[in-house]
Amino acid sequence: MERTMTVRDLCALHTHLLDRDIQILENLSTNLSLIADLNKANVFIDCPVREGKHAIVVAEACGHSVKSVYDHPVVGKFAYEAFEPAVFYVLRTGKDMFVNRALTQEGAMVEQSVVPIKGECNRVIAVLIMEKVIHEEPVSFNQFDRQDQQNSLVPEFIEESIFLINNQNRLVYTNPAAINLVSEICLTDCVLGESIFDYFPGFADVLASKEDILMKEMNIGKKIIQVKKFHLGNKNSNETFIIIRDLTELRDKERELISKSVAIREIHHRVKNNLQTVASLLRLQMRLGAPEESKPHLLVSLNRVLSISSVYEIILASSQVDHVDLLELIRKIGDMIVHTEGQARQCLSIEYRGELHSIDSDIGISVALVVNELIHNCVKHAFKEGTEGNITVCLQKDGPELELQVRDDGIGYSPAMKPSLGLDIIRMTVENDLDGEFSIQRIKEGTLASVRFPYKR
Repeated sequence: MERTMTVRDLCALHTHLLDRDIQILENLSTNLSLIADLNKANVFIDCPVREGKHAIVVAEACGHSVKSVYDHPVVGKFAYEAFEPAVFYVLRTGKDMFVNRALTQEGAMVEQSVVPIKGECNRVIAVLIMEKVIHEEPVSFNQFDRQDQQNSLVPEFIEESIFLINNQNRLVYTNPAAINLVSEICLTDCVLGESIFDYFPGFADVLASKEDILMKEMNIGKKIIQVKKFHLGNKNSNETFIIIRDLTELRDKERELISKSVAIREIHHRVKNNLQTVASLLRLQMRLGAPEESKPHLLVSLNRVLSISSVYEIILASSQVDHVDLLELIRKIGDMIVHTEGQARQCLSIEYRGELHSIDSDIGISVALVVNELIHNCVKHAFKEGTEGNITVCLQKDGPELELQVRDDGIGYSPAMKPSLGLDIIRMTVENDLDGEFSIQRIKEGTLASVRFPYKR
């Protein structure tokens, strides 16, 4: 006997959920029948699949006092956004959707309500769906017949190609977009009553599928199309609806973007390597030919180069082409400076606070220079030799702006101190490159430096 797939089995096959998230879904699934009984409805748990294009049903239950919306179990079936948009809206936004209409996997129209299921860090990991039968007479799709076109104008203006076929796979209705598609691909006229296979022989597998609802991407000649197939009307209907969307231009643009992304990543990789080469030359100069009094200045320059290089390292390590996570960048630079310049101070520590914020790499380079100078000043000037020291870096969003604060508990900043190149770099970078504001002041215990600039994704 074939073993029934469990929630854990389905999640392991199709999703990226963590083990503790799957445990949440398993616990909820044990109470699904009670929820279904309470609402006198069908209840489901849907999870997004790895690819992110569809969702999969991992659990279902039906109230004992009502007839199920479905004739067959749907656990393991895929849900498509084209037919159940509310499900994907809730998965993306985490907001509830109530009393929405949707098309089931068996082609029936239902009243659907969807709420998010959240896991660790308040992340949406799945949705809980309730579906009830709509007690209305099914729409007669004979209105699509060309003899009654004046009562059905909407399909005439839809860009997708619409085909209605009978149980013999012969055309009953086509909209203008479908007529144009047949003419373009087959170089012939589209005639009602002809078999759809006369125009699209490759649809044999689509129509032979036992799935009541099917969505598939296919190649026909030089075109890439998306085919949606489902039955219309009531469950006894022998008519099938086929919607074709031309994806050729979209896929071409995607390939173009991928090519550009590869080129940009290659440029980032070369820039990073060049910066690493400059850093290696500075290290070599420090070891072999630099006077002892010059080495601290070379070390400062080395850290500036490595701070800029950190931007490209983070970009290349992530899936984004031209954005960098700001908190990760700050942490990487801070750890590097404390390790290289503060390594003699075993009691020097640095702490990071804030949330992840993605910013453009151009802005990231400017922020990297500012962070490097601020933390370097703390390490070099805030603490006397041999004393304990704590540095806190805080990143927070304040309305349309990001605020970066670097605080230390050292001897404290004095406005009477002579101007330094580091502070000049900070002020010029913040004002000219980030269009922001910089301030530094002495506080009760140490120094607080603050940078505010517009948050541009």
